Amino acid sequence: MLDTITKKRIDDCRDILVGKLPDPKAQIEQITIGLIYKFMDDMDKESIELGGQAKFFSENFEKYSWDNLFDPKVTAIEMLRLYSDSIENMEKNSNIPQLFRDIFNNAYLPYRDPETLKLFLKTIGEFEYTHSEKLGDAFEYLLSIMGSQGDAGQFRTPRHIIDFLVAVVDPNKTDTVMDPACGTAGFLISAFKYLKQKNNNQFTPDEQKKIIQNFVGYDISPDMVRLSLVNLYLHGFTEPHIYEYDTLSSEDRWNENFDVILANPPFMSPKGGIRPHNKFTISSKRSEVLFVDYIAEHLNPNGRAGIIVPEGIIFQNGSAYKDLRKLLVNDYLHSVISLPAGVFNPYSGVKTSILILDKSLAKNSKEILFIDIENDGYSLGAQRNSIKGGQLELAVTTINDFKDKTTKGVDFENKDFAYSISKEKISENGDYSLRVLAYKEIANFSTNSNLEKLGNVCKFKRGPFGGSLKKEIFVENGLAVYEQSHAINNQFEEFRYFITEEKFNDMLGFEIKPNDIIMSCSGTMGKVAIIPENAPKGIINQALLKLTPLENILPKYLKLLMESNSFQQALNRTTMGVAIKNVASVKVLKELKIPLPSIEEQQKLIDEVDKIKNEIETLGKEIEQKENNINDSIAKVWTE
Repeated sequence: MLDTITKKRIDDCRDILVGKLPDPKAQIEQITIGLIYKFMDDMDKESIELGGQAKFFSENFEKYSWDNLFDPKVTAIEMLRLYSDSIENMEKNSNIPQLFRDIFNNAYLPYRDPETLKLFLKTIGEFEYTHSEKLGDAFEYLLSIMGSQGDAGQFRTPRHIIDFLVAVVDPNKTDTVMDPACGTAGFLISAFKYLKQKNNNQFTPDEQKKIIQNFVGYDISPDMVRLSLVNLYLHGFTEPHIYEYDTLSSEDRWNENFDVILANPPFMSPKGGIRPHNKFTISSKRSEVLFVDYIAEHLNPNGRAGIIVPEGIIFQNGSAYKDLRKLLVNDYLHSVISLPAGVFNPYSGVKTSILILDKSLAKNSKEILFIDIENDGYSLGAQRNSIKGGQLELAVTTINDFKDKTTKGVDFENKDFAYSISKEKISENGDYSLRVLAYKEIANFSTNSNLEKLGNVCKFKRGPFGGSLKKEIFVENGLAVYEQSHAINNQFEEFRYFITEEKFNDMLGFEIKPNDIIMSCSGTMGKVAIIPENAPKGIINQALLKLTPLENILPKYLKLLMESNSFQQALNRTTMGVAIKNVASVKVLKELKIPLPSIEEQQKLIDEVDKIKNEIETLGKEIEQKENNINDSIAKVWTE
């Protein structure tokens, strides 16, 4: 647990550097180098106290020791020169382990202000190597500052999501564990802590050494490699195996397979795409596709993996995405976990999911588990405050129950947020979509009502895309073009533009008629209106979707259902986009199910709702009258 004194020291170091180094990443690099420098000196002093000799600052490097830097005779300018020379040449120090040479690789001092350096090193001097457990927590806090998106599309994964993913994959102490885009080694450290807790912190020194030998990380960035080396070192990894390696373009480590792979790979592909070698199963230049393919192909026969992926992997229709999903569904995929869109706030609102791969379970199961997480235990705003009702712990239990179904034949019952779907159902249309809501019943209705697909109770027509309607088309007394800005607000006589009758006839099928339902497909996503009898003749534009009710459903009943919380919540989970929500697919909408009682029951509900609305209107008028009475009474006092 991070104590307040250590946290304050980290904050003080950043406050000292911020005037010279405004970039948080640059601050973290300098604090990292400073801490390791001080730790090496502490270890030399400990060695001398025990009757040994200095190892790190010896021979040609003795002049750079901490005590020499702070010798009263050494001026601030001389301190700057000594420290700068030392960190730039430390990788050549033959007396230090390779780990420390790697940490100091390409290190340098990016500013030349002696007083800033002196104040900074004085604060670093307050840390002691003997407090390594506290320093491990402090370093995690330091790394949490570096949460903004990097050049490679990197995002800091929230700690509770990392721990959740590790618990689901459930590594064992004999497993080899790898992260192919390790960043600051958060997944590796979480897995190591999980194993310690799982074994009651009772590893023998030999066991711990073997476990550490089994942990491997790759990263393309030398800065990330340096940070992960330090992070692992502070968490008990005396010889961490972290390699500067381009996972997608290099073949040097292609033949290395693992029992467990944990990753939140970069989401962003550079302009022009990745240029991978030809050993991948899936042909693509998209980084998210290639990383998932890489992970799947580098699992041992009984291997498991947990991967955080962007929504494109889940539903995009490109051939590479479809081929990847087909590969996963047939041979690897065990569970799909949909996360809320705000999990990465405040750094990004990107929507993500977690893919759980298990080669052994996938081989013996005909189903895949889908879980829809709406509450990860934190609010979804910028502050991400802790809230009640988190579902992650329940999700772990549910996934374990589903595993028991495959391995032990135990019955598994679908839950409100988790349900199993047959691979046959997932593959039937060739898309292999992994959209959670594409398979979920939208609400839990009583058994008295039959559930029916929306596509079986009405016809769908989306407004035309791509330049068919242009705002410059304005014909006085022409035929109206309905837009969401007025139609969804029931302003059926206010229009932005009109089209000619000839143009209208060319667009046959987009015409709206009385009792058609129109729904906003973008921006005001999900708002619904019903076309009245007296509405002017017109057509819809691309922002709207027209639903024409069939004989088995009343238009007003359909409108009431589509405005309900149950339908809107289900609709929201099928949309795309972060800042602006959009309908992902009419095909998905047609699969949503609604209760379809008899026409008589539908009319009964309509009448009941109308009655309540009339009562509300009457009460509203009474409230308004009473408010006026209050104002009149107060005005009377002023008059008197």
